[in-house]
Amino acid sequence: MFQKIKNFVKKETVLTVAVLLAVISAFFVKPGREYLSYIDGRTLCILLSLMLVVAGFQRNGLFDEVGRKLLARTKNTAQLVGVLVFLCFFSSMLITNDVALLTFVPFALVTLQKCNQHRLIVLVLVLQTIAANLGSMLTPIGNPQNLYLYGLAGVSAGEFMGWMLPYVAFSGLLLLVVVFVLSARRQKLSPEVCVPEDCARQSGRRKNMIYLALFIFCLLAVARLLPYYIALAVVVVTVFFVDRAVFGEVDYCLLLTFLAFFIFIGNMGNLSAVRDTLQGLVGGRELGIGIAASQLVSNVPAALLLSGFTSDYKSLTLGVNFGGLGTLIASMASLISYKIYAHNYNKTKGIYLLWFTVANLLFLAALVLVYVFAA
Repeated sequence: MFQKIKNFVKKETVLTVAVLLAVISAFFVKPGREYLSYIDGRTLCILLSLMLVVAGFQRNGLFDEVGRKLLARTKNTAQLVGVLVFLCFFSSMLITNDVALLTFVPFALVTLQKCNQHRLIVLVLVLQTIAANLGSMLTPIGNPQNLYLYGLAGVSAGEFMGWMLPYVAFSGLLLLVVVFVLSARRQKLSPEVCVPEDCARQSGRRKNMIYLALFIFCLLAVARLLPYYIALAVVVVTVFFVDRAVFGEVDYCLLLTFLAFFIFIGNMGNLSAVRDTLQGLVGGRELGIGIAASQLVSNVPAALLLSGFTSDYKSLTLGVNFGGLGTLIASMASLISYKIYAHNYNKTKGIYLLWFTVANLLFLAALVLVYVFAA
């Protein structure tokens, strides 16, 4: 039993910390009906809806099929690296950075091994991770902190994307330059050798059409054109009858993490001394505090913790999104790539971590400079 608890805490450290903070804060603010007002039901419902739909897409091979079709057109290693990196960049805008990496990092490993391009593995995985964190900045559904802050800000999806577009466009161009420069030693490839086998079933493709319709329902809820609870009900009922195994593939710990942080933040907001202190610390420094906090606790918890003490949601959104770059834990999505690499190449994981840290810090510095000059 103790070992199981230890393993759970190790695997779900952020959730464990969030629950502890919520429990401790409950000693200062007595639990009552006001706790319900802390919880952002809209964010939780939309997040669950999206997770179910994306898990359905992933289960039925949509993303692998898209990757195979793109790789079939590659003719050299530069194009190969570009496709693998920008698959993460663009897909993360719609399916979140976590899912993009869970899908395309293993896909990239298999592809590079089949093409006998082992020398490119560290480069590709590091750039894929950076690309997923950068691409996901653009949309309200690109990552959990965006969905939450978008809801708090109360702006339109177009305005939110307008905040992020200059930095995402710059990031895309910078990634393209890096891929071009680091892939200078081009080698011709044989697509029929490099492209992973297509194992998709016709039934899976039919289900993907259903999930596409459900995804549109989710987007309507995000854009506030459809009540979020109706979107969730449609998604849950449809998945139950069409593909109920998907319910077992959702990260419910993320939802519980949000729930625990909502309680903690709400309780802290009810303690005037704590609230005034944190508002004084965060106010006017949202970008810098957001970046710094993300390096220590990752950007999703940083967004949740800091959001209760500022009304400048644009600067905070930029801060926690920029803050996804930097340390390995700055974005929990980055741990996905690292764990996959370490599982396959444990002896050289230190090399991966070195290149990962250097590259992330350089991209972070570039984004901050763009922000400073644009201000």
